[in-house]
Amino acid sequence: MPTLTEPYPWERRLGATPLADDAVEFRVWALGAEYVGVRVGDDEHALTHVGGGVHEGRVDAHGGEDYVYLLARDGEVHELPDPASRHQPAGLRGPSRIVDAKAFAWTDADFAARPLSEHVIYELHVGTFTGEGTFDAAIDFLPGLAELGITAIELMPIAEFPGNHGWGYDGVYLGAAHSSYGGPLAFQRLVDAAHACGLSVILDVVYNHVGASGNQALAAFGPYFTDRYSTFWGNAINYDDAHCDPVREWVLQSAEGWMRDFHVDGLRLDAIHAIFDTGAVPILAELADRVRAARPGALVIAESGMNDPKVVRPREQGGFGHDAQWADDFHHALRVLLTGDRSGYYEEFGAVADLAKAFARPFVHDGQYSTFRKRRFGAPAHDRPPHEFVVFSSNHDQVGNRAFGDRLPPPTRRLGAFVTLLSPFVPMLFMGEEYGEPAPFQFFSDHIDEEIATATRDGRRREFAAFAEFAGEAVPDPQDPATFERSKLTRERDEALADLFARLLAVRHQLPPEETMTRFDEDARWLAVDRGPYRLACNFAAEAQAVPLGAGHAEVVLATDDGAQIGGGQITLPALSGALVR
Repeated sequence: MPTLTEPYPWERRLGATPLADDAVEFRVWALGAEYVGVRVGDDEHALTHVGGGVHEGRVDAHGGEDYVYLLARDGEVHELPDPASRHQPAGLRGPSRIVDAKAFAWTDADFAARPLSEHVIYELHVGTFTGEGTFDAAIDFLPGLAELGITAIELMPIAEFPGNHGWGYDGVYLGAAHSSYGGPLAFQRLVDAAHACGLSVILDVVYNHVGASGNQALAAFGPYFTDRYSTFWGNAINYDDAHCDPVREWVLQSAEGWMRDFHVDGLRLDAIHAIFDTGAVPILAELADRVRAARPGALVIAESGMNDPKVVRPREQGGFGHDAQWADDFHHALRVLLTGDRSGYYEEFGAVADLAKAFARPFVHDGQYSTFRKRRFGAPAHDRPPHEFVVFSSNHDQVGNRAFGDRLPPPTRRLGAFVTLLSPFVPMLFMGEEYGEPAPFQFFSDHIDEEIATATRDGRRREFAAFAEFAGEAVPDPQDPATFERSKLTRERDEALADLFARLLAVRHQLPPEETMTRFDEDARWLAVDRGPYRLACNFAAEAQAVPLGAGHAEVVLATDDGAQIGGGQITLPALSGALVR
């Protein structure tokens, strides 16, 4: 067996890499395989074991050709896609395709992303953003987003997942742009077009598990998964058990590839609390370093269910060094005030004081006892600046994980936008929110394994069976194509709401970055937030309320509704409305 010395074999680039002389270098980790070969077209080529389970070889081939790996174990030969595939044109169970990423003619050399503190992020799902549901179809709508004041689009996961449509959080081939969206070349066109409009591109990636439809294929190569831990969604990825190093590298190289080959400007990491790693160098910290090395200035934004500021603290302070993290508490505090919904994890929100606290730093739970979790939860984050937190009044989870995928009720949308867009944090909109999209965003899937499809359908129905508000109503079947079709944007516009969003985004840049100061009246349900010389006055009551003003506050810069009136040192606001006063 070859001696293992640094750099280790798995640290060299995995997958199919086109070279300059009409050749392709194939490198794959296949621990303990008796034989490893690659079939390109009709020709089979044996690969050489170079240590640590890594097999490699140089083959006369070129971009656009299909290939599969041939693994012999216990006398049987398995024909499998490449774990580091860049394209699965026939889906999860088909062959991989060689991608010559360098062949694309980029036009974005002059593009420069804005600083994170200036970002306004727009989350979108490629499959439902347009009728066609493709990367290319999305391009036509990018100029309008840039004109509105959006600075970055954040794509829900595009790594190859089962079937033709789904949310993408059950992806398997972590570096392969989804085939039904148009594949890698179309994704390059989308990124290039976004940069031409001045928009950054952030990609949602899932590194805590893979879709169950791909477990068997990956496990045939080696211990990609560990029994030490489990996640809510499936087998945990092996980040700290025996033979974990090539698995870690598989993930890190996928992240690097999105930066290098697709010019992506940042990653949003899904549910990092479900990434289990006891190593001395956390995979989450190493990933941030590798991403920035591949694309200087690239962002790493985490979704973390921990309310822990170590996610964004620098490495030298014991943190992961990420640029920002999603702030669910801000959403929960706002939504419950707007709607009165107290089910599930909303049960411990509902006080104006919660949102007042969230305006300082958006962890409402920063060490106190949580009645929902039955334990103390979170840690203070006052050492971190506001722009390291992403806030929202809607996102794919908070809409799509409702039984019917319903968006915020129309009467609440104006105040929700006011609070979110004029907060000191980085705001994020969910597609269609900016004009009052009436279509729901429901949970849909297209599983290729009947057992998984049935489990998904039954699990969704069980999840909501105990809720009285859904009694007698059929929760949409995720596998029914109609559920997917209902979730496509109609682009039916509420022009008054669209105008408000445009005005909010325009005025947002006038607000100073100083720390906020808050006042509130719990009984009257109003909140006042000072940002320098400006005051945000918010009325969460079902009737008009008077909100006190400070000395010098005499001009309404912007109001969500007609009827806001200043007089006698206060501003009277209609129900569920807000005004920015100077």
